[in-house]
Amino acid sequence: MRKIAFALLAGAVIGTPAPAAADISSFAFVQDDGSLVVDGRLIRLYGIYIPPTERTCYTFIRPTPCGTRAALALDFKISGDFVHCMERAVNADGSITASCKTGDEDLSEWMLQRGWALALPDAPFHYTAMERIARAKGIGVWGIPLDVPARPH
Repeated sequence: MRKIAFALLAGAVIGTPAPAAADISSFAFVQDDGSLVVDGRLIRLYGIYIPPTERTCYTFIRPTPCGTRAALALDFKISGDFVHCMERAVNADGSITASCKTGDEDLSEWMLQRGWALALPDAPFHYTAMERIARAKGIGVWGIPLDVPARPH
């Protein structure tokens, strides 16, 4: 009897397909730490860490947006567009790690290219390359703010 119950339980577990990764699409609200709230879910961008940067307010826009420079850059990038995220993992705190795009552009790659994020150790190789290029250029968190135009020599 015990063997039959075990066989049925094993068959049920083995025969159960893995849950499909969620496709989350909606408007995104950027949080101060660079995470997103999409369709009521807290999303962390896949493969990157957004370090804390100084808090800035843009007074020429109404209502005045305030936040960390990296979060503001991400917010301006999204600019009210729909964001499409493909779930990669569910974290212990209930947040979701996901690859997110606006239009055809990957948001993690965009943040890395502009120097507002660091590639995590398990990120794809090209993420690390993008981080190194931004560091060499001295942009974003690596030095020169992106919103200041270069001065002619």
